[in-house]
Amino acid sequence: MQMWEGSPAVQSVAFRTRMGRFLERESVLGYLLLAPGVAMLVMFVAYPFLLAIYLSLTNKLIAVESSGQFVGIQNYVNLLRDSVFRETVVNTFNYTFVSVFFKLVLGTAMALALNEALPLKNLLRGTMLLPWIVPTALSSLAWLWMFDSTFSVINRMLESSGLVETGPVWLGSGFWAMLSIQIVNVWRGVPFFGITLLAGLQTIPQDLYEAADVDGAGAWRKFWHITTPLLMPVTAVVTLFSIIQTFADFEIVFVLTRGGPGNSTHLFATLTQQIAIQNGRLGPGAAISLFMFPVLVVVVLLQLRYLRRGGS
Repeated sequence: MQMWEGSPAVQSVAFRTRMGRFLERESVLGYLLLAPGVAMLVMFVAYPFLLAIYLSLTNKLIAVESSGQFVGIQNYVNLLRDSVFRETVVNTFNYTFVSVFFKLVLGTAMALALNEALPLKNLLRGTMLLPWIVPTALSSLAWLWMFDSTFSVINRMLESSGLVETGPVWLGSGFWAMLSIQIVNVWRGVPFFGITLLAGLQTIPQDLYEAADVDGAGAWRKFWHITTPLLMPVTAVVTLFSIIQTFADFEIVFVLTRGGPGNSTHLFATLTQQIAIQNGRLGPGAAISLFMFPVLVVVVLLQLRYLRRGGS
């Protein structure tokens, strides 16, 4: 039985053939494969970010229908005049850069140690990951107990060893509270640096170290002239991730101090939570959270520029 060219069956077959050829094109297939990822980015990144920008330009309040009028940059102006916010900016930079510095130093030392031929090396590597694997809220609760003014295990160890007569009130004063949250952040973040830098160390050709041994180079010269330059791309990437994560940290501070005492440990994230969620002021809260964005953009651009130049 023959079918004429204009019949629905023939047209359907021709349409499917054209569609098949169209979808087989690499450019079209590439866009189709990217579509789910793009859709997720739009839903979970782009939309919340644009909504935050909109809210930061309004006086929106939680559960108040009459709020939400456009106020322009007034929220940002008010924040710059707020002493608590200015203190929060200083706290955030202090917390971030001190913590990242010590994570980098201790993580590098950890990677160098684990790269050596140690007994039970694989077991040690797995054990070192525990601080990073354990949920942040759970580990922070353990540290909250260790920093407790009455039952502090750390103070008992210091007092029993004779190093101090009376241990500090860790979470009761501004200096010690900031030091406490930095200690917890460093303790949690060192394994991430250590394991990542260890992976970078294992990509360095051993021939370079053997040649350096022949030339009579010591351990320090080999580290400075071989290990450091070749490890720098990995170091730049892991430092970038750590700065972003530490700058936006919330759980450690919220569990240990909730921004106290006297706002001395408030970070952008905890102050945002207090203003937007506890006080119900979504507009100013969104403005606080967006103050992180320009800083993180600058950090990312500097790191990308460094990586594109090949780390030179």
